[in-house]
Amino acid sequence: MLVAGCSSNPADAPPPTIAPARAADSPPATAGLPGTVFPLPAGARAAVFDTSTRSLVTLGAAAPDRATVTTIAPGGAATPIGLTGGATAMTADGPGRVAVATRGGYFMIDVAARRATRVAVADHDDVDFTAIARRGDGRLVLGSADGTVYTLSSDTAVGASLKIFARVDGLVTQGDTAVVLDRGQTSVTSLNTDGTSAEHALRAGEGATTMAADPNGRVLVADTRGGELLVYGVDPLMLRQRYPVPDAPYGLTASGGKKSGLAWVAQTATNTVVGYDLATGIPVEKVRYRTVQQPNTLAFDDTSGTLYVVSGTGGGVQMIPGAAQ
Repeated sequence: MLVAGCSSNPADAPPPTIAPARAADSPPATAGLPGTVFPLPAGARAAVFDTSTRSLVTLGAAAPDRATVTTIAPGGAATPIGLTGGATAMTADGPGRVAVATRGGYFMIDVAARRATRVAVADHDDVDFTAIARRGDGRLVLGSADGTVYTLSSDTAVGASLKIFARVDGLVTQGDTAVVLDRGQTSVTSLNTDGTSAEHALRAGEGATTMAADPNGRVLVADTRGGELLVYGVDPLMLRQRYPVPDAPYGLTASGGKKSGLAWVAQTATNTVVGYDLATGIPVEKVRYRTVQQPNTLAFDDTSGTLYVVSGTGGGVQMIPGAAQ
């Protein structure tokens, strides 16, 4: 026992994990849903709204070696953009641009031109990138399946890396602070600005699954297994609010400013999306809508006040104008 104990280095062992939580298998959608539903047969794993083209951009779930980004105009016209090599995550990257993580690098999508350009990260051809975000200073941050966060110093070069996670399942930024979601550890962790160490790490409920940044500097997390909405501040990383949300909360997005902004949470067990006002210090439900089946992905257009609910199983894209009213 003594020999076994001395030969094992805890620092080299993978972090302890639990089985990651997942969205509930949603029931069939009901008839007469609010708003308009446009077809999207393949479903989606991520979505963002591009303000410059007034388009919703979705990342479809596909085979490991191929994926599709689809741009959807306000009238519902959809244009697919094929990505060779597969894709795992997507982030808005400024007006007219979307960045998509893939093995060995990322794609830059010109939304207006419907064109994808692959960018390789030097000396990381075999890295399975699983998360992507852009910091306020312009530096791109990528996460990987083996639990490493890479902070780039240029479009193609890694400036810093940090391997302390079981897997990087999500990345968001507030300013120059990157926040990591690890579903296996059900944790959120903020990094220092150099990308070389963790500033703060916190447990995120009983089974955190998704994460989103909101316009007021907060980070929203859905605790799907524990049935809660978790709201964090990032300077420093601190749990500010927690609120019970039943029926397997999963999809997240945020809208508006301090007075009109809402945190949107999709309840996958009941095909429902709820808008919560966070301004008073405790989430207050303001609106509730029935949705398409499997509402795993949400996006919001602040200019028009339109909420987009994207089915994860091919049930289409639901567009709800004036959703916050």
